[in-house]
Amino acid sequence: MTAIEQHNLEIHSNAEVWRRKPLLRDIYDGFYARIAAELPPAELGPVVELGSGMGNIKRVIPQAITTDLFSNEWLDRQENAYALSFADSTVGAFVLFDVFHHLRHPGAVLRELHRTLRRSGRVILFEPDMGMLGRFIYGAFHHEPLALREPIAWDAPADFTPANHGYYAAQGNAHRVFVRGERPGSLDGWNILRVARLPALGYVASGGFGGPQLYPRFCLPVFRFLDAVFRPLPGLFSTRLLIVLEKNAP
Repeated sequence: MTAIEQHNLEIHSNAEVWRRKPLLRDIYDGFYARIAAELPPAELGPVVELGSGMGNIKRVIPQAITTDLFSNEWLDRQENAYALSFADSTVGAFVLFDVFHHLRHPGAVLRELHRTLRRSGRVILFEPDMGMLGRFIYGAFHHEPLALREPIAWDAPADFTPANHGYYAAQGNAHRVFVRGERPGSLDGWNILRVARLPALGYVASGGFGGPQLYPRFCLPVFRFLDAVFRPLPGLFSTRLLIVLEKNAP
């Protein structure tokens, strides 16, 4: 079994957790609402989610075109971020939820997104963040590496084949590029509109898809209040990162 096939199996396993854990659905609806607030005007073009997994974004953004590397009956189409089927300058926004840290060559994908976006189109990334709490949670309880000191291979090599890029994960990559300001490659052609570091304490204490739920659903507003209290201290408490990029050149 390839790593990509294993990832598809995990999606089906997560779907079962999603069905029996209403708290998780509430939390993700809140995440999707934050993303929806960053979308450009609808007339700019369609909203496309890459790496949609279960396609749950449609709960909040029903017009989104859901895609993934593999075909599932609940997804709209099959897409590879390194070689999109969309024509030049036809898309209004791309959403990548927990996808950027799976891009072995993020610069190559950003160039492909730039090609297919209309001018002033947006890329919205939602990623793990590496505040002290985030580093502890993702480092201790998640199987994917943080890779905070590993080289980021921004550009794909000449012999790179999109269809056979293999599985990759480095949970700290978005933090390194957009918070630390590490620039392994160019961001020419992009305006960085927003970098928001979020505690997301309710998500942490929910156990996500793999851990135990530590509080009842009716207490979620308490955790949202705590998020507001601790948000001014992202170096300590941030676990989630919202990034908005805008195409600024044809």
